Amino acid sequence: MPPMSKHFFAMLSRMKYINRWGLMRNTREENLCEHSLEVAVLAHALAVLRNTRFGGHADAERAALLAMFHDASEIITGDLPTPVKYHSAEIRDAYRKVEEEARQRLLAFLPKDLRPAYEPLLHKQKEEEELWKLVKAADKLSALIKCLEERRMGNLEFEKAEQALRESIRAMALPEADCFMAEFLPSYCLTLDEQELR
Repeated sequence: MPPMSKHFFAMLSRMKYINRWGLMRNTREENLCEHSLEVAVLAHALAVLRNTRFGGHADAERAALLAMFHDASEIITGDLPTPVKYHSAEIRDAYRKVEEEARQRLLAFLPKDLRPAYEPLLHKQKEEEELWKLVKAADKLSALIKCLEERRMGNLEFEKAEQALRESIRAMALPEADCFMAEFLPSYCLTLDEQELR
């Protein structure tokens, strides 16, 4: 077994060292590990909402699993801020290539017999396109929640990002995401005491 084909899980554990929102003043840092867990919880919730309220048949557990790995390439690339990543088509395309190389490098950290189990978690599969839409919505919801938390702490730095994220989620036209925003998002603006009293 090549020496590097045993480092995959140790590399994944480094998610806790990758901070997000690098261009923004944060009242509290958020790392990639925290973000990935929140996105997994939210993707699972969106799938459950789809199945329970909107007649869907999404695999909620698979959505959560895909979400856990959705930003794994950032262990190698770091978190490139959104305004930089989407500044131009050239930068966006170049970054996609960098992300693809990072995913391939992560897979190389696994023994060959384990790679087939993890490759679909790192590379989007056509047959899971609907689940990936839920993961994308969950990713945006997680970012929106970060904006709400920062604003609650008096940090106005996140106001425009919050507005843009709300619009972006609505534009996805996913009823389960709209439902989550209407029904569950307001609780993120309450204190613990307020949540317990309502």
